[in-house]
Amino acid sequence: MKKMKKLKEEYENIDIPPELEDLVKNSILQTKVAQKKRPFLKQWSIGVAAAAALFVSSINISPALAQSMTNIPVLGAFVEVFTVQKLTLNEKTYQANLDIPAISGLENEGVQNLLNEKYLKENKARFEQFKKEISEMKKLKNGHLGIDTGYEVITDTALILSIARYEVETIGSSSTVMKYDTIDKQNNLLITLPSLFKDDRYIDAISSYIKDEMKRQMAANEEVSYFTDDDFSGNFEGIKANQNFYITSDHKLVISFDKYEVTPGYMGVVKFEIPTHILSDLLVSETYIK
Repeated sequence: MKKMKKLKEEYENIDIPPELEDLVKNSILQTKVAQKKRPFLKQWSIGVAAAAALFVSSINISPALAQSMTNIPVLGAFVEVFTVQKLTLNEKTYQANLDIPAISGLENEGVQNLLNEKYLKENKARFEQFKKEISEMKKLKNGHLGIDTGYEVITDTALILSIARYEVETIGSSSTVMKYDTIDKQNNLLITLPSLFKDDRYIDAISSYIKDEMKRQMAANEEVSYFTDDDFSGNFEGIKANQNFYITSDHKLVISFDKYEVTPGYMGVVKFEIPTHILSDLLVSETYIK
């Protein structure tokens, strides 16, 4: 459990320059003021543009690397997701296989390039960390260690592209960390969970539904187990403001929890589709969630 939490913290630990963090905070404040004065499109664009500001950088792909791109599924008319680079290591008791995704075809090259750099930076940093861990284990002259990262396109519609990225580490047992990115393909914007809602009331509304659903599932099936408020430790108290999520092709919100986050390990990664009727009064609009 401690190893899983440490891994998750390292996986999410991408530094944000202070000036960008200030920009995001100011943009969110402007959005709240604008809600009373501006049409919906302007309100919504400010909030999501603030989220996009979290990823300001660039990536340059060499011609040789571009030629090596593999597994290129076409998503819609213009947007593509592909494996831009593979990082591998194969020794007797140590294996690594990291597939690094990249996106092309978005008109907003800022969001596109910055997501691509994020993917590249995360995987390269994790690969270097993995090699250091191997070095330490070799000093002890024993041990098995493996790591795999990859991605899956969950939703691909004319409007929405949702990409799931996973990291599985195996050392005795395995732990799984998930990350999701949801993109408005028509407006070339990165969607965050807070940007979908008028205010933070969504946290309590979604948390309350999930708590009830956990209890319902456990009552219906004795093999299902969650960390509920009946347990003495590790209780599920509620989702985080930026909880893992994605949007389905039929416009439903799905909340995702990593292995060990709200369940014993044998349950793996668990997801909850949230009924839209409990969110309808809280949504900024019905553009994404219906």
